[in-house]
Amino acid sequence: MLIRYKRNYEKIAMGLLSFMPNEKDLKKLQQTVKQYDTEPDYQLFLWKEDEDIIGIIGLKMEDGIAELQHVSVNPSHRHQGIGKKMVDALKKVLKDEYKLTANEETHSFFERCEENPVKLEHDQ
Repeated sequence: MLIRYKRNYEKIAMGLLSFMPNEKDLKKLQQTVKQYDTEPDYQLFLWKEDEDIIGIIGLKMEDGIAELQHVSVNPSHRHQGIGKKMVDALKKVLKDEYKLTANEETHSFFERCEENPVKLEHDQ
């Protein structure tokens, strides 16, 4: 289930974002989380299964475009389609208001999602 980021999830968000190659440095990580927390064009979502938050996905939203900035899944939950589920759920949240695209860092992941969309449980 996709949920919006709230400040009380800060440590979890930082932990998940730290798995991204460009977010290893603590100062960079803090700046990234602060940007999602304070700038209205930046939206961060967490992926929750059962009681665990296991994924994160971040967007920059402007002029009808939602650009995928960050996507990360806890390593113990990778290769289970979680990232694709997050992208598909995000498309439902965005509806037709925003076109979902990717930046340079998330482009190859996003392309794989577009080639192999997954069905969400409530879509079946």
